[in-house]
Amino acid sequence: MTQPTNIRLGVNIDHAATIRQARFTPYPDLVEIVSEVEAGGADGITLHLREDRRHIQDADVTRLKKAITTNMNLEMAATDEMVGIACKIKPEDCCLVPESREELTTEGGLDVLRNRSRLETVCRKLADEQIRVSIFIEPSLEQITAAAEIGAPVIELHTGTYANASGDVAVQEVNRLIQAAKHAHSLGLIVNAGHGLDYNNIEPILKLPHLNELNIGHSIIARALFTGIRSAVKEMADILR
Repeated sequence: MTQPTNIRLGVNIDHAATIRQARFTPYPDLVEIVSEVEAGGADGITLHLREDRRHIQDADVTRLKKAITTNMNLEMAATDEMVGIACKIKPEDCCLVPESREELTTEGGLDVLRNRSRLETVCRKLADEQIRVSIFIEPSLEQITAAAEIGAPVIELHTGTYANASGDVAVQEVNRLIQAAKHAHSLGLIVNAGHGLDYNNIEPILKLPHLNELNIGHSIIARALFTGIRSAVKEMADILR
């Protein structure tokens, strides 16, 4: 019998906004989406305010901060504009991610080593506003060490390479993630993970040591087309627990 993991579930609602923005309609209402997601057992709500505003809009962030009863995790680029928005809205968590206007979705982790000075400044500004900072990062020991050194209390390990792999490559990626999680924990970091995870590929990721939270979005929104959003979230939450 599978042992309970008690891993927190953060649900990314970006792609509910994608459906809305496809026709620029007022529906689906993200406040209603959040209510159903939380009723399904989510421990937090993740949303990515991109610089190109392709799905989540500024007004969404303001409305959702008032509506969310669990925890808001705002994903954002480490730009002055986004830092200003975060300091005004004051989400419980901010996850710093890389961005490219050409990408379909976030394609990899932040390079902390190359952007150390800038990221350290952003971490300090957000921490001064009592916002907990997470850095979306590759499972690289050097990058994780740099994240700890600049003062980030949380990392989110990028699981996309694992999610897109199969066979021996997938096994190698899981082992890489395990070593990364152990290293992060040894440095006192909280370990989250996410990207590309779904109902079929998540099981090996649950074996990561010291795992605090998984952030999952696209697969849950896709499953909701068949089951409804509350049931789709509950199904994933049950897997995690």
